[in-house]
Amino acid sequence: GMIPMQMELGGKDPAIIAEDADIPLVVSSIVKGAFSYQGQRCTAVKVVFVHESIADEVIEKVAQGVAKLSVGRPEDNVDVAAVISKSSADWIESLYKDAIEKGAVAHALTPFKRDENLLYPVVLDQVPTTADIVFEEQFGPVLPLVRVKSVEEAIALANSGKYGLQACVFTKSAERAVMLADQLEAGTVQINAPPARGPDHFPFQGVKESGIGSQGVRYSIEAMTKIKSTVINLPKESYAIA
Repeated sequence: GMIPMQMELGGKDPAIIAEDADIPLVVSSIVKGAFSYQGQRCTAVKVVFVHESIADEVIEKVAQGVAKLSVGRPEDNVDVAAVISKSSADWIESLYKDAIEKGAVAHALTPFKRDENLLYPVVLDQVPTTADIVFEEQFGPVLPLVRVKSVEEAIALANSGKYGLQACVFTKSAERAVMLADQLEAGTVQINAPPARGPDHFPFQGVKESGIGSQGVRYSIEAMTKIKSTVINLPKESYAIA
């Protein structure tokens, strides 16, 4: 018979940085959101679309923050450890090389280094939209930053990919944040914070190729429960009066 199904699949989880964003908040959110667990989180920040008017400052400060992350073995309680497998490391490196070949630049403070499965965190600047890493999920510690002329351009780029798990928007205007969030094709949009799973009672879902259905206590129970109706027919009409 037919089996109910919920699926949480891949995500690209863009960060949209408007020109009026709180830059210190942006920087701390991106460093944490992109590089915790080596970027191996479905809700990790995986691409940043930053307004060109503040791009230089944002990228420089993000690189400074990333350069301070400790790298090594997980048992040493470092910030960035090895990724899960050689095939994963190979995939991440291939996306990095493709971006470099197409014109991206690794920030001087975060050069690419690899020791088997251990990849040092990299901030990529000047990333062209033709680079595969702009739309493919790297699931690792290499972060592409794309400079845009407007938030409208950023939204269009974010929506042009095949995924739609989570996204985040940084702006000081609450009204603008809601308007931008409404335009993003994502299961959840965080305002002035990096993507996150949230408490178990929150709905967690994706659109497009990021999944089917919503997770969360209530939503998962409803998805796995089949409603059955039993109707009692009386011998004559009866009407309840409120």
